[in-house]
Amino acid sequence: MGWMQGFPPPAARLLSAVDGSFFQFPALRWSVVHMREFLPTVEVSRGIGAPLPFEYAPDARIDAVAVKPGGTAQPMTWEESLALNYTDGILVLHHGKIVYERYFGELQADRSHAAMSVTKSFTGTLAAILLAEGKLDPRARVTKYVPELAGSAFGDARVRDVMDMTTCLDYSEDYADPGAGVWEYARAGNPLPQPPGDKRPIGTLAYLQTLQPDRACTPGEAFAYKTPNADVLGWIIARVSGQSVATLLAERIWRQIGMEQAAYFQVDATGLPNAGGGLSAGLRDMARFAQMLLNGGTWQGRRILPAAVVADIRAGGSPRAFARSGHPGLVGWSYRDMWWIAHNPNGAYAARGVHGQAIYIDPTADMVIVRFASHPQAANSANDATSLPAFQAVADHLLSTSQQQGQHR
Repeated sequence: MGWMQGFPPPAARLLSAVDGSFFQFPALRWSVVHMREFLPTVEVSRGIGAPLPFEYAPDARIDAVAVKPGGTAQPMTWEESLALNYTDGILVLHHGKIVYERYFGELQADRSHAAMSVTKSFTGTLAAILLAEGKLDPRARVTKYVPELAGSAFGDARVRDVMDMTTCLDYSEDYADPGAGVWEYARAGNPLPQPPGDKRPIGTLAYLQTLQPDRACTPGEAFAYKTPNADVLGWIIARVSGQSVATLLAERIWRQIGMEQAAYFQVDATGLPNAGGGLSAGLRDMARFAQMLLNGGTWQGRRILPAAVVADIRAGGSPRAFARSGHPGLVGWSYRDMWWIAHNPNGAYAARGVHGQAIYIDPTADMVIVRFASHPQAANSANDATSLPAFQAVADHLLSTSQQQGQHR
């Protein structure tokens, strides 16, 4: 659409973080690939080693795979579902090889894309590493590691409550409500200067200390998806490891598995990485991370994560606690270590982000799907009825393909 083209761009095609125009649809379709041009960031280094390439085994039949969406939507093909969900890039791995890879719009193979809340699953994985190594106690109070939160909603919460989002916060993440707490949270984390005389908290950590508890619930009993948990977990990780989530992610994962590109986190006015939604990365690198998890924490024969990390994620959290959250499209699911666990026959689990970001790992099908998108609605419910059946349809197709190949050998 000509966004930001020209020197300078014409006024009608100029986007800015100051007025928020960069994050409004349809401009969002451009800006998700150019986030660091609008906001300050910190790098997640890939090191200086050569990238480790994927093998390719293209499956031309995937585009025609039949998808039966939930609800009243009409049947469609996999290819048709991509446009419906405003897909910017999608990659499918089967047996560790790329069988499908496509890019649309502004995204290209050598560019990064905003991962939105998929970021949380990286943060949760880092915390799970520290747990597996005995450096972090999931039963401990949050205040053992971050005493500054003693007077906040997190004062009575355990580390496990934060990791599984079973804390009790008087806070709303309803993006459709202009009065919801998420907007004050976003304002505090904004790296741009605040209005003169504004006495409200500056910086994410300052804001977290102001959150008050929801007295109607008990920590640990009900899942409630609220992003401040991820930034509290990022704070805990930094205290325990002595490193920011950006540095720890680089050292423990990004430099270890042959990534093609550096990733980056958006930061607030204090330079703090946004652990709940600030990561941008390349599509293939997201797939490398997912494949490493599918491999049980190994990459090309090297152990990257303790096996206990992947086992804990796959085991899932409490379906009973999850059911109390009101996710009618995810019946039977749970949430663990900031991952969404399907508890379906294939043992699938996922990382999910608004506007259509997804990592979907299916151990039975030996399949990974990674998608970047720029859906106009900031809610996964806007695409779940199409996306989840589409992911399952491709898994079924790949399982059938494997069975047929086995019979021909």
